[in-house]
Amino acid sequence: MENGTSPVLLQLEGLMVPPSSRSLVFLSLLLSHVFIVGSNLGVVALVWSEHALHQPMYLLMCQLAVNEVMNNLAVVPRILWDMLLPVHRRLIPLGTCVTQAFAVHMYGWNIHAILILMSIDRYVAICRPLRYNENIPIMSKWVMLMTVFSWGLGFLLVSGLLGLSLRLTRCRFFIPAPYCSNASLFRLSCQNTFINNVYGITFTVVLLTGSIGSVVLTYGFITVACLTTRSRSLNRKALQTCSTHLLLYLIVLFSGLSVIALHRYPEYEEYRKMTSILYNVIPAVLNPFIYAFQCREIYQSLRRVFKRLRIDK
Repeated sequence: MENGTSPVLLQLEGLMVPPSSRSLVFLSLLLSHVFIVGSNLGVVALVWSEHALHQPMYLLMCQLAVNEVMNNLAVVPRILWDMLLPVHRRLIPLGTCVTQAFAVHMYGWNIHAILILMSIDRYVAICRPLRYNENIPIMSKWVMLMTVFSWGLGFLLVSGLLGLSLRLTRCRFFIPAPYCSNASLFRLSCQNTFINNVYGITFTVVLLTGSIGSVVLTYGFITVACLTTRSRSLNRKALQTCSTHLLLYLIVLFSGLSVIALHRYPEYEEYRKMTSILYNVIPAVLNPFIYAFQCREIYQSLRRVFKRLRIDK
């Protein structure tokens, strides 16, 4: 029975690591977390400070970086803290668990929504270059409006997802996972969770279908434009501007599908837990590298910043 006068405490399994590997895993996660927060905030600061980067694609990069930072701050510090404690002391208040689950699912929604907007932006920039270059301020406003809309829609959908889980009474208090998620919350109940499963599956299918469909469609149009114009400059521009986006999208998609696929195989439960952590870490670590070293504008802006710093010294 739950006590109505005191906060409900849940026991979180956390990341189960053999004692011989605990120090290495802890240090790797800690360094990854510091790099993710520092590098992604650095991307935001660079785009904010460089007027040349006030373009739709780089505004979307900022949104992506902010999303990565918010998710990692919600997930990784808790995992690191729990690694220092025995399992029976890994307690988390229900409210904190719900907040963490909300951040995790908002991250999943936002990263796909932002990558969809990036693919549309690349399509317009490559297939309608004159109109795009003439209306960059308008495109930037459109990007910001669509970003606000997608974040708002995600907020409502994820709130509904977690609201359905919170309505259930709990007969269990142990979460066999590294961090909280919607599935881990509704599995604490002994009630019928049919509605939760239907809503969760529908949410995932709609998100992935819309994401994959949008990317395939826009890149199909880009491919047709490159083949029909037979322009080397257009093909070079498409390869340069789309390769970074497509690489990041494939990493995010493969990581997410791996977690979903492993849910169906209970014998691989430990692999699923590790994959779920990597899903939150790997794209966030690779994101600054992919854009910093493959986007010429980002690279040139970094050179200008370092040059100014040397002059000031």
